[in-house]
Amino acid sequence: MHRNNRVGPDRRHGLFTDGLFTDWSSANPITAAVAVIQRGAARHIANPVGFVLLGLMWLSLATYLLTLTGPGRSITASLTGWLSAVPAVLCVLVCWFAVKRAGHSRPEIALAAVAVSSTVFADTVYSLSLNGASAISSPLVANVGYLLFYVFLLAALSVLVRRRLHGLGWPVLLDTVVVSLGAAAVLAVVLEPVLSFAVSAAGAPASVDTVIGLLFPVGDLLLVAAIAAIITSESRQAGRRWILLALGVLIFAAADVVYALGLPTGEYMVGSVLDAGWAIGLAVITLWVHGFAHDTPKPHNLNSAWWTVLTPVAATIAGLSVLLLGTQTALSPLPLILAGLSLVVATIPVAYRQQIAHRLARTDDLTGLLNRRAFRADAMDRLVADRPHALLMLDLDRFKELNDSLGHEAGDHLLNAVGAQIASQLRAGDLVGRLGGDEFGILLTDADRERAIAVAERLRQAVAEPLLLQGITLQTNVSIGIALHPEQGRDLSQLLRKADTAMYRSKASNQGPHVYVAADNQHGAERLRTLQELRLALHEGQLEVYYQPKVDLATDTVIGAEALVRWNHPARGVLGPGEFLGLAEESGLMDELTRIVMGQALDHAARWQHRGHPLTVSVNLAPGSLADDHLASWIGDLLAARSLPSELLMLEITEEFLIADRPRAQAILGRLRQRGIRISIDDFGTGYSSLAYLRDLPIDEIKLDQSFVMPMMECPRTAALVAAAVGLIHSLEVPMVAEGIENAEALAELTRLGCDVGQGYFFSRPLPAAQFDRWLLERRAAADAV
Repeated sequence: MHRNNRVGPDRRHGLFTDGLFTDWSSANPITAAVAVIQRGAARHIANPVGFVLLGLMWLSLATYLLTLTGPGRSITASLTGWLSAVPAVLCVLVCWFAVKRAGHSRPEIALAAVAVSSTVFADTVYSLSLNGASAISSPLVANVGYLLFYVFLLAALSVLVRRRLHGLGWPVLLDTVVVSLGAAAVLAVVLEPVLSFAVSAAGAPASVDTVIGLLFPVGDLLLVAAIAAIITSESRQAGRRWILLALGVLIFAAADVVYALGLPTGEYMVGSVLDAGWAIGLAVITLWVHGFAHDTPKPHNLNSAWWTVLTPVAATIAGLSVLLLGTQTALSPLPLILAGLSLVVATIPVAYRQQIAHRLARTDDLTGLLNRRAFRADAMDRLVADRPHALLMLDLDRFKELNDSLGHEAGDHLLNAVGAQIASQLRAGDLVGRLGGDEFGILLTDADRERAIAVAERLRQAVAEPLLLQGITLQTNVSIGIALHPEQGRDLSQLLRKADTAMYRSKASNQGPHVYVAADNQHGAERLRTLQELRLALHEGQLEVYYQPKVDLATDTVIGAEALVRWNHPARGVLGPGEFLGLAEESGLMDELTRIVMGQALDHAARWQHRGHPLTVSVNLAPGSLADDHLASWIGDLLAARSLPSELLMLEITEEFLIADRPRAQAILGRLRQRGIRISIDDFGTGYSSLAYLRDLPIDEIKLDQSFVMPMMECPRTAALVAAAVGLIHSLEVPMVAEGIENAEALAELTRLGCDVGQGYFFSRPLPAAQFDRWLLERRAAADAV
């Protein structure tokens, strides 16, 4: 970057400026650059576009450095300008590619990209202003661009502190001030000749270029201080992510300080070691921007390790060193004042950090509510007296599905929003905390049964309000269990257990908040027993797939079957999916269950094909299973193992999953379609309104939900909706399947409307494989007889 004082072109010219070469006999920095390239390659090899840009950036930079250090150095100034321009432009491209990859939710990446772009823009302005000259005063626009580099990079760090270090803004700011004062004291000693030169010259004011040249080390100092404060505020493992940025800024700072030291004598010449320093520093910062775009932002606790005091200790050592030096040699007042201030301010962060640590030890990182330990401690203190209290346990319904479908970051945003909604509905004296996962606890003080139910209903309605999350409108339901003090217990653990039992009763009944009653104990114990039995059933083969036929309404022929799981319980008989699938989802058993059902369904599909009557088998997939990155791979392996054509498998998914995260759904379904696997949309018409996915996603079949089929016989409005749905789907050239056909009248009406495929009890109930085979044979025999 070009910052001229009196002799030769401005510093940092090596990124763009044409100029003369000077000798450079110092250590070659290419080895360090190659090491950084290797680390970047190892980290970003999974991202081919970004990796190619990075590789080109480092290759062009190495070529430029060789022109500065190679034997003879006879390359023309014009070629040198082009060689310096290429890595600079590639730095900008890498940064903005990182912005595109990170998306709109990462403003810090965009701010860092603007910072890099501003300094490259300033170089461009300076280069164009040279017009063949070897030295000019740096244009005002260029100087503004150089200074904006520090402004935007500091802004990026500020955003990161707010997003990643919840509650640590003040400690980081104090640490930044402490490090800045200590480093400024040392810097004032190092730059004392330059400062003396700036205020001398027969009392004449310092030139603009001299003042600007001194501002650059100050900007570097602030950046280094801020980065040091952030590193020591995070855990040691998390702090490592900042090493690249710190390294790049330190390289910048070293070059800036050396440049500033040469201001009085005008020693800087174009093509010196400083040019390489600024070029390498910018490239390393660019590598950090690229890598940080791949990093998922997560909040961090205050680091309690020993190294959290490194910043005040380092500032204290720096201040004491300057003061000690002042007793041995004559120093100007400025470094002594800065050193004294650093010693005074260094004591503040340690004490303040202890206060923050105590507060954060009681706070949930994500929501800012009380954490489980603090909630229990405060609740136990309030339950000592006999005053009436109510303990509420809240759990989000189907949170795991959303977390699997949209990703953990979206789930974190939802929990944060729900926590705020809950807190807004409570009185000042009530307690609320996040107990873990998607569970929240509330202690209502001076609350009887009626108030507890009223508050619970108000909370349920507040949480159910539509929420805009990452551009997607979601509606969340919550299950609430209530336990009353003192009539249902005086001990907090007992109340928590009863509220938890009531909450699961609320979830099972889907009828709103539930106050604990003695009979719930049996339900809670039964739930735990069912879960244990389900785990055993998965390993002992107690799950069996039943089949319900899908009939072509135009030809009255069976064209496929839907696979529906049943549990052959040794004591309770055959259990339908409604009695255990919800439990399987909550307990994380759905993936294993899905693989079992898929294996059995494909076994029977292979058997039907071997008999010469191939049928398409439809298997339902839960949103959690769809989030599996290896889904297409392991299903493909199952098909290959049975030599089964992939088009004989139809995967049924809910439209809610498609609407929730369309880009991800498109990617997942695209991988399945590449293998020839067909896709069916189940329960069409029950999700939130959005028809765009019908246009954008690869869909082979749409199943009209059965809640529309039978009511259409008595409700003209429902019949009109069904007719409109059939027309809409046919306009997309996608077949429509009607579920829940129970009588001939419904079948006739659907056939008249043009529905393609029917399914329901009118044709057959779901049957075990052997009975389904017999039903097929009898149906075919009857058709042949006719």
